[in-house]
Amino acid sequence: MDQIWTEKYRPLDFNEIYGQKEIVDRIRAMVENRNLPHILFAGPPGIGKSSLALIIAKKLFGKDWRENLLETNASDARGIDNIRNEVKEFSKTKSINSALPKIIFLDECDALTREAQQALRRIMEIYASNVRFILSCNYSSKIIEAIQSRCTVFRFKRLGLDPVREVAHRIAKEEKLKISDKAIDALYDISEGDLRRVINIIQSSAV
Repeated sequence: MDQIWTEKYRPLDFNEIYGQKEIVDRIRAMVENRNLPHILFAGPPGIGKSSLALIIAKKLFGKDWRENLLETNASDARGIDNIRNEVKEFSKTKSINSALPKIIFLDECDALTREAQQALRRIMEIYASNVRFILSCNYSSKIIEAIQSRCTVFRFKRLGLDPVREVAHRIAKEEKLKISDKAIDALYDISEGDLRRVINIIQSSAV
């Protein structure tokens, strides 16, 4: 079975994240200094939030990044049980082969119930020596203030047309497809700058 293109062409390094230069520069400096706070990424879907979180883990932990990262999607597990069980258990232990805190990447955390967010806040406080949280959301207004105040907040911008064109043409070249600028412009309008959605549409149209 062919690989899903959003994974095949997922950015692997900081310079492959489009349209968020200021954020990437600040994150790169944190990683280079090996000093990562709790982080909240806020902004529309398909613009690089998840990719940047994974790059952070890979850069900090190298070959051991999978063992030192818990990645979970809050929209799949909204309940408090997921926070109290999986997230709390991962937070209790130290990193493997590293002195740095482990990372928990909680995607779509604006889907968490208020009760689950309160439980998350307590874990962030208690286990700060063991773990750093990277939280990702579409709407930061849905995140309780007690969590926001514990995070460095980065607000991602919707991607412009040029980076979407660049990625679409690169994928078309790699996959030996023909795609016009007019078609890409239409995809951009449909997707509202969601690059992940653009890539998915290109792959489904190529079958």
